[in-house]
Amino acid sequence: MPVRFRPRTRPRSLAAATALLAAVLAGCSGGADEDDHQDSSAGHSHAAEADISHIHGLGINPGDGKLYVATHHGVVAVDDGGSAKRVSDTADYMGFTVAGPDTFLGSGHPAEGSDEPANRGLIRSTDAGRTWKALSLAGEVDFHALEQVGGTVYGYDSTHGMLRVSENGEDWDERAELSALDIAVSPEDPGTVLATTADGVARSTDGGETFAGGAEPVLAYLSWAGEDGLYGIGPQGTVHRSTDGGENWTETGTVPGGQAQALTAVTPERVLAATAGGVYESRDGGKTFTERLALSEGAH
Repeated sequence: MPVRFRPRTRPRSLAAATALLAAVLAGCSGGADEDDHQDSSAGHSHAAEADISHIHGLGINPGDGKLYVATHHGVVAVDDGGSAKRVSDTADYMGFTVAGPDTFLGSGHPAEGSDEPANRGLIRSTDAGRTWKALSLAGEVDFHALEQVGGTVYGYDSTHGMLRVSENGEDWDERAELSALDIAVSPEDPGTVLATTADGVARSTDGGETFAGGAEPVLAYLSWAGEDGLYGIGPQGTVHRSTDGGENWTETGTVPGGQAQALTAVTPERVLAATAGGVYESRDGGKTFTERLALSEGAH
């Protein structure tokens, strides 16, 4: 694949970010998470006391306006007052996206003791995360990133290291093979797909059939809300915004809490981000953030 831009030398901070992202990529490749053996009894605690462990996805449900957080031990609903209630089982929800009112897409690994396959393929909930139905690729694929644009689903298959695309959630086209952590699809031009890699943001202009080599900045997660609402977050929480489809990026602010875990742009000015400290929200285009949900102490 062609390399769009690769500098001969990298500043120390960029080299550190690249090394961190490479380590995260290595840790997320294939199979169940290493900490799947952790005590799942926290998932059975009272709703108000639900432990929030590592976060994999964020979204606002148009059905009730609440924030939903996909975690290592289930999906949690957060109201405006900050009260958190786990609404799902205690499965590990990896790839996660809100596809419509009360309709979520996900992937990951089942709760301890379940008879489901270790890799859940694509699953869907139509009751705001309470119950889930397997749609496709159960036992075959763990999607670590999911996007829906129009009726088309884009998923990064971490098990095989490739992008997959489906028009119906059941039949999939295999597209480019690449080592990525996250993807974003242009809401204006679904043929434009971006992916975060250890070399920077890689771009496809043919629906993910091929990708150019990564270009700076090195980002962990991406989210695209409208033509001028493309956001990225660096491994340590620095937020970047692009208003030209990822050709140029501007730093806007920094999310508290350290290592980035998830990012969702709800609108061009409203951004949700998760770090090792918790979930934070910006209403001013990523300049400032306020806490929506604290991560449980010791959970990473």
